[in-house]
Amino acid sequence: MPASLTFATAALIVLPLLAILILNIVNKQAGQKIALNVALVVTVIQMIAVLICGSLLVTGGKGSIDFSVFWDMNANLSASFFTVDFFSLVVLFSIGMVAFISAMVAKRGVNGKELNFTNLLMVILLGMNGIAMVGDFFSLYVFLEITGICSFVMIALYHSKEGLEGAFKYLLMSCVATAFLLISMAFLFMQVGSLRFTDLTIALSGWATGEGDLFVTIAFICFIAGIAIKTGLMPFHSWLPDAYQSAPAAVSVLLGGIVSKVCGVYIIIRVLSSFFENIPEVGIAVGLLAIISICFGAIAAAAQNDFKRILAYSSISQIGYIALGIAAGGPIGFIGAMLHFFNHATFKTTLFVDSAILEESVGSTDIEQMGGLEKQLPVANVTTILSLLSTSGIPPLAGFWSKALIIIAVWQAGFHFTAFLAILASVFTLVYFLRLQRKVFFGPAEEHLAEVKESRGTLAFSAIALSVVTIGVGVLFPLILRFLQAQGLL
Repeated sequence: MPASLTFATAALIVLPLLAILILNIVNKQAGQKIALNVALVVTVIQMIAVLICGSLLVTGGKGSIDFSVFWDMNANLSASFFTVDFFSLVVLFSIGMVAFISAMVAKRGVNGKELNFTNLLMVILLGMNGIAMVGDFFSLYVFLEITGICSFVMIALYHSKEGLEGAFKYLLMSCVATAFLLISMAFLFMQVGSLRFTDLTIALSGWATGEGDLFVTIAFICFIAGIAIKTGLMPFHSWLPDAYQSAPAAVSVLLGGIVSKVCGVYIIIRVLSSFFENIPEVGIAVGLLAIISICFGAIAAAAQNDFKRILAYSSISQIGYIALGIAAGGPIGFIGAMLHFFNHATFKTTLFVDSAILEESVGSTDIEQMGGLEKQLPVANVTTILSLLSTSGIPPLAGFWSKALIIIAVWQAGFHFTAFLAILASVFTLVYFLRLQRKVFFGPAEEHLAEVKESRGTLAFSAIALSVVTIGVGVLFPLILRFLQAQGLL
């Protein structure tokens, strides 16, 4: 393997660990000053490393790369190792991008907690990177727990009543999900004797033809339930709105932008495509959860008056679209899900940044207390419009293309009514986001907001940069489509 590729892949695991070591070797005062800058450097290097890996995959004509960091996987063939392919690289880039934006938002929102926040951010970055690259079920579980534990600590970062309540709900539901996942792993290990994805793929191939037994069915049900809780799919969503609303702004960006997707829907994609592929029962079960989440999330979001809670329920709906693409199956469904994963990370992170701008400028995220802020908050106004249009699937923005691919895949799979519901929910998404836009930025100006001025600096930069990505991916999508076709992915 080329030295550049070795460095790029190892950096995804080593750099967060190195950052934690550096920040905790220096004295606390120095650590507080440099913490967020260290986080920014690490996340930028991660994005660069992912681009290097992607270019080397393309030039080398490889579909995936296996590697290890602290051990020689060739000396022990049973040892665990990491794997990167085009899909995991999309996820890893999304992780780096959202973590970078979270650190930027933290520069204005975690005063006095910079070191604690950055330490947790580096650990959660390590956990999510591990989830995106592991090749066996047990390692997946370990990195998932690392990410989950850090998430509930970050929600309660300021020890506020709301934060502690949100963190407790997250922890409680996470424990239930952990129990389901452990049961699933136990049954799979009893049946197969291994938890590596490659071994499970071979061993469970008979299950697709009806030769499987009850234990595998139980393992599958427990797995879906556990991951549905982690990702907040309906009806396992109860923790998600409270966690998003009560968390500090920088943490909400991280949770809403990437954590719930990596800890949930990405795992569904990776595991189901690895060893539950082409099994009709799997597609039906995931598709049912997906369409319920899409419709429920959209309806529930319309009834909310808090900016963050609207985004939380909207996330339930949009994650449902990703799951629906996987349920539909086929290359179009998979590519649609992969692209919507990235698009959702981009436009939903933008909206959480805009909520941070509102929280800092107005002092609240209650949309009933706002109005007429269009001229006073021009950056938040424009970037919110772009993001809500992308979320609703309006061309030529990025969200339109990924949703279109997903709906095409669902239609081709023969689920015409489901495709119709997905389109209807997308229209309803536009309705409740227009309500949000009208309540916050349009309409008559509120007298008590006459002196409100927009936050500049890192918050405005983050919202603008993400909006540029949303527009760029949408406009350049034909080129992206050609690239995917050239790589044999579509």
